[in-house]
Amino acid sequence: MPAARTRGARRLMLGSLAAALALTVTGGGAVAAVPPADSARPAGLRQVMFVGNNWDGTADVIESTGDLARIGRVNVIPDRQARMWEIGLNPVKLAYFLGIRQGPGEGHDQFVDDMYATPDGSAMVVSRPSFADVVSIDLRSGAINWRFPVSGFRSDHMAVSPDGTRVAVSASTANRVHVLDITTGREVGSFATGDKPHENVFTADGRHLWNMSIGEVTTALDAPAWDWTKGDRRITVVDARTFEQVRVVDMRARLDAFGRKDLSDAVRPVAFTPDESTLYFQVSFFNGFVEYDVATDRVTRVKTLPENPATDPDRTTWVNDSRHHGMSMSPDGKRLCVAATMDDYATVVDRATLTEGPLVEASKPYWATVSGDGRACVISESGSDRVTAIDFATGRRVASVAVGDHPQRVRLAHVPADWTGPTAR
Repeated sequence: MPAARTRGARRLMLGSLAAALALTVTGGGAVAAVPPADSARPAGLRQVMFVGNNWDGTADVIESTGDLARIGRVNVIPDRQARMWEIGLNPVKLAYFLGIRQGPGEGHDQFVDDMYATPDGSAMVVSRPSFADVVSIDLRSGAINWRFPVSGFRSDHMAVSPDGTRVAVSASTANRVHVLDITTGREVGSFATGDKPHENVFTADGRHLWNMSIGEVTTALDAPAWDWTKGDRRITVVDARTFEQVRVVDMRARLDAFGRKDLSDAVRPVAFTPDESTLYFQVSFFNGFVEYDVATDRVTRVKTLPENPATDPDRTTWVNDSRHHGMSMSPDGKRLCVAATMDDYATVVDRATLTEGPLVEASKPYWATVSGDGRACVISESGSDRVTAIDFATGRRVASVAVGDHPQRVRLAHVPADWTGPTAR
């Protein structure tokens, strides 16, 4: 199992670091992470960011720009006692619950992986890995509106459709993605994936949904010779209306053709260009990322980023097979932001030249997104319980705010303009 690292035990030595794939259907590209314009903001709502504090079981709501000041906090496990009672009465559920704690949880329970707001800003929809479900939390009262237990024993990454009405969630032990009505929690469809489905991405027109499966990441069989034990890792693309499979992409063949048989084909976080022609993605164990041309269905460039000399070279100590985990792209498509998780930094990369900017020290950065005004990359620092903004233009840190225990996913959202937190109950 990957070993947890003691916070603050390592310090960066930065000074020493020198389609769908030509899909045969229309709308085959993937949605780019472009913040909504002010004119698109629903009346009576304010734009914010949700920060999922995985080990806390809370989600902080912070400003989406500027100093990232915290606005309020939501308890996303108000039903914890009931869920623990339910798990304790089922030996199989208990075994998986404890397995999540010792495996992907690094010795902690995983209470929040991903979260989005409903279109009217009244609720936060959250995937809760250790409870194997998705819930809707009323932002005014803090009460649960609905709960959807996923197939299997763990929920993971989510994605919301462009119109905000549906949310897709990976059921990681069942090799399945569920798509739910975001207001009612009713399942509108599902589809099979490769082993351990991870990130989900809707296409810009909402017609297609991409899922990246990463295979088994919690064993110590991390040496290249044991790669075959990691399972079926692939990209699955489905029609988002019928949930029929459109295409399956095995990145193994594309990486091999490029001459990088040494790289894992487990596709982790991704970022698409605004015109949806190019995909950038991270893979397990690699300190860098891959560029993939959608139209020609081939890998075009691979970027290796600096290693931190303090990083333990033993791959079994890297969290869930990650080396770097988290990517976002500036709205103009000119710059990538990369979270170098196990190397304790983040950096902005020029997309034309793939030249990295300053290496901004960060403690186990776990995710990267884009600020509400599009000017900054926002990363979660899971090792220091902070969220930090890095200016896309300069590559420098411009803001940082304390949040809860082990922040991971950070998402743009909307809440009522006068919201400051759930009413005390």
